Amino acid sequence: MAESEFSLVKWYMDCVAAEGDAVILYCATLGWRGIRAVYSSVLSVHQGGVESHASMARHRLASANGVIDVEFARLKVSGQWRADAEPFERMVYKNAAGSVVWNCMQPRSRASVRVGERELSGLGYAECLTLTLPPWQLPMCQLRWGRFVSAEDSLAWVDWQGPHTTSFAVRNGALCDTVSVSDSEVVLDGATLRMEESFPLRSGRVDKTVLPGAPALRKLLPHSLFNIEEHKWRSRGVLQAADRDSRGWVIHEVVNWKL
Repeated sequence: MAESEFSLVKWYMDCVAAEGDAVILYCATLGWRGIRAVYSSVLSVHQGGVESHASMARHRLASANGVIDVEFARLKVSGQWRADAEPFERMVYKNAAGSVVWNCMQPRSRASVRVGERELSGLGYAECLTLTLPPWQLPMCQLRWGRFVSAEDSLAWVDWQGPHTTSFAVRNGALCDTVSVSDSEVVLDGATLRMEESFPLRSGRVDKTVLPGAPALRKLLPHSLFNIEEHKWRSRGVLQAADRDSRGWVIHEVVNWKL
């Protein structure tokens, strides 16, 4: 790999049970400066408590025919996501040096996950983000992202603010503009998602929330990247539209770039 080439493929998958217990999985493959590194992590919510573990051991992920199978052997985690809604892909940003592609592979899933001896099943979500431009070069000051899933509806949104600005949502497979996005509300043309009873999943700089489980990445990545700050929640959601109100669970976050 050439010195200047950068590649990051990051998968995100979650599952939230009816009562609110949840599992969030991340796995990523990074290529830069001739080095290839892998990373995986699990964040779980159980009976009001949050646990998080990470590893740089190899992981297994297979995606075909609307089914995603995952195994993080070192973390004793495995799961399967079956698509229950059509995928959606969008180029979020592009310049001469690279791009950011967001692939919302499963806006709604039927998911089952095992973490250690505990099993969880419920509605879920899965996406894959591909960057060929280093995150510290992105023209961004703040990113709000989230997903809402219910038995009737799916909604995912990206709100990118900074020197480059873009804000959009995908509701039941249809691309739509956002009117406003905040920590408690996403307003679309014709629908509004309200988030209530927000439960914090993690909060702080990424060197404290993400990188403790990946010490090698701390040496590889620029120190300025550690100033990125994230806040992530699980909330109850109510999607109100002209034809119906829909209730489900929301996973959402705000990320502040302080590079």
